[in-house]
Amino acid sequence: MYVVHVGMTDTASDADTASELQMLVSEEAIQTDVKTLSALGYETRYRLVRLLTAADRGLDFDEITPHVEVSDSAVSHALTLLCDAGLVIKEKRGRSRRYMATNRANAIVAVLDGTR
Repeated sequence: MYVVHVGMTDTASDADTASELQMLVSEEAIQTDVKTLSALGYETRYRLVRLLTAADRGLDFDEITPHVEVSDSAVSHALTLLCDAGLVIKEKRGRSRRYMATNRANAIVAVLDGTR
């Protein structure tokens, strides 16, 4: 969390605050956050993130598909987009894949749960 103190006369602190604020609105930060929020903007993808955050150990692909009412190819595509957005990690295990929520996904779900 960033706190900005109004009326500070310390120019070093003012420079630090300006630098922190600039990092928050940097093009890279904005693009990353928008990509993340866009990935969560569809019900299937959001449902997958919620499912994976609830599964501490992650889930294999065949454990995921019964929980969503879309085709396997749609689940695969959604998981790929979630991986690209930094919300899901994929591990290859032989012929199968295990998917796990990232810390970012866990934090977002926790915030949403805490604000209901």
